[in-house]
This record gives sequence, C-alpha cells and structure tokens, in this order.
Amino acid sequence: MQEPRRDARPGIDPTTASVARMYDYYLHGKDNFQIDRDAADRVAQAMPEIGLLAQENRSFLRRSVRYMARQGIRQFLDIGSGLPTAGNTHEIAEEITPDARVVYVDSDPVVLAHGRALLATNDRTTVAQADMHRPREVLDHPETAKLINFDEPVGVLMIAMIHFLTLDERAPVISTLRDALAPGSFLSATHVTREDHAAHAVDQIEAVYATTPTPIYFRSRNEIAPFFEGFTPVDPGLVTIDQWNPESDQGDAPAEKVGTWLYGAVGRKD
Repeated sequence: MQEPRRDARPGIDPTTASVARMYDYYLHGKDNFQIDRDAADRVAQAMPEIGLLAQENRSFLRRSVRYMARQGIRQFLDIGSGLPTAGNTHEIAEEITPDARVVYVDSDPVVLAHGRALLATNDRTTVAQADMHRPREVLDHPETAKLINFDEPVGVLMIAMIHFLTLDERAPVISTLRDALAPGSFLSATHVTREDHAAHAVDQIEAVYATTPTPIYFRSRNEIAPFFEGFTPVDPGLVTIDQWNPESDQGDAPAEKVGTWLYGAVGRKD
C-alpha cells in the first residue's frame, strides 16, 4: 500500500476522489491519494479485472491513434487524457508522423502539472486545462488554438470519457465538437457497458463514481451508438474493444473477455 502523498498543489483536493487519479492508480501509477485508492479499491471489488481493463483501454487508444495517423491525421485533440503513462498519444502518433501535433485536455490540475513537466521540451505537444462538459472551452482554449488548425482534419480522442456525459449532455457536447471539425476528421471513443455483466457489479461501480465529481453511466450498445451520430464508423464499427482491430505485431493485441466491459469505435466525419 502506498503512503498518502503530502505534496498537494493549490487547486488539488486530496479529500475528494478524482477520476484521473483513480485511473492512474488502476495503471499502477503513483500520482494519487488515499481517497483515490479507497474508491478504486471499491470499484475493484465489483470488477476485479479493472487494472487489466485500464491497460486494454490504453491499448485501444494506441491502436486507434495508429489507424488515424495512417489515414493522414497529423493533429490530435486528446480530451480527458489523464495522467501521463507509457504509450502516450503523441508518442504513438510520432511513430508514424514525426511532425504530429497533440493537445492533451483534462480538467484535473494534477494532469496539467504533470503534463507540462513531461512536454516542456516538445513544441508540438501541449496541455490544456478544460472541461469536456463545456466543449467550447476545449475548442477555444489558447493552448488548443496554438497547435490545432480546425480547417484541417483532426483526430479527436475521448477514451473512457463519453460515459461521464449524461444523455442530456450527449447531443450538445458531441455536436459542438463535430461541427468544429473539418471533413476527414475522426472521433475515437470508448464507453463502459452493462451488457453481459452482473447488475449488482454495475450498480456498485456507479455508486462509487457517484461519490466523485464525475458520475459514470453504464449503457447498452444501442444507447452508446448515438454518441457517434454524424460520424461514419470505420470497420469493424462499434464493438467491444477486444474486437477492434487487434495489432499483435505492435504488442497491442487485446486480451479476451476483459475488453467486453467497454464498447469502442472510430468514426469519420465525411
């Protein structure tokens, strides 16, 4: 068990669980507080495979970034990027497009601090503190404007993020982002599902996240599909992430069954 961190910065609340810091803990990171670990451990009681699922979600991110880069995307907007970890979006994009530009967006001040430190010497990558619930805040942020040209195609990532939107928020958030994108842009997103999973486990996880500033909503495939409205899904469409374009030669072949907790897709704006 890690000792509680005592170096909280201004604006960082160590007394309320943070989704970004919980996710860091799932990935065995060290930038979290006891309140985050306690909440994450309660999630693990209902979903023991949560750590592996977080890794599988990152694998989907890497596969989708490679796909978009191979389609000619040279600028990426990673919304809800979370704390830096191995295989960040800019690292994957630069494998294919060395001059790729990436803006990481997150509302958590811990992410901002660590992202700035990580990217201090990379002038093609930056971090913006903004909230996806207010998409104009994301699009109009000075850091976004510095690197993203919305007259050209953009790859937007909302990995493990759209399940934090209510159904009332879905249309205004997604439509605002979509309308800002040039034709040929892509949206990559994943969303937790209740399909084929025990109701009591889903209810327990939702209850844990309800104690954070960011409640989570498990949904069926039919409820998730409208999040991609206005985008044409690329093959194989909206599927559980264990079925989405495995690339075993890259070390990102998805594990069986664990990925069935998440639906994912990459959609193209025509």
